[in-house]
Amino acid sequence: MNFFEQELRKLVGQSNALADPRYIGRACYGRVSDNIRAKLQFVEMGYGSKYEGLKVTLLNNTEGEIDTNIIRFKDIWGIKTTKNFPNGVAPHISTYQGESSWYAYQPTPADFELLADSVDEHLEMFSEDMEQNSGQTMT
Repeated sequence: MNFFEQELRKLVGQSNALADPRYIGRACYGRVSDNIRAKLQFVEMGYGSKYEGLKVTLLNNTEGEIDTNIIRFKDIWGIKTTKNFPNGVAPHISTYQGESSWYAYQPTPADFELLADSVDEHLEMFSEDMEQNSGQTMT
């Protein structure tokens, strides 16, 4: 199991909106509803080997990609102070000489819960209940 899969497993383990997760390389695929799947993967945000966010892509079985959102760790967790960074550091994964790890700040289980809640909020917009209600109009 690679580092990215390990971290995705921590995240998905706290998710309520993603079923039947499958881990392939650096990505996780799971079911949101009968017709919609999600792909989760850590993404670089401008600097090579510095993964600062999680990309959530929703895929329809027949139509392909229907939505993409990037959740930045800094937006969810804020700037974190550490012993070496008393003024704070933006949480991110760094890859150096082929080894990946969290740089300066190791997210806590509570941090992963916050991130999972954000992912769930996004995925729930595309869940079966939303699909069933999409044809209804307000009166």
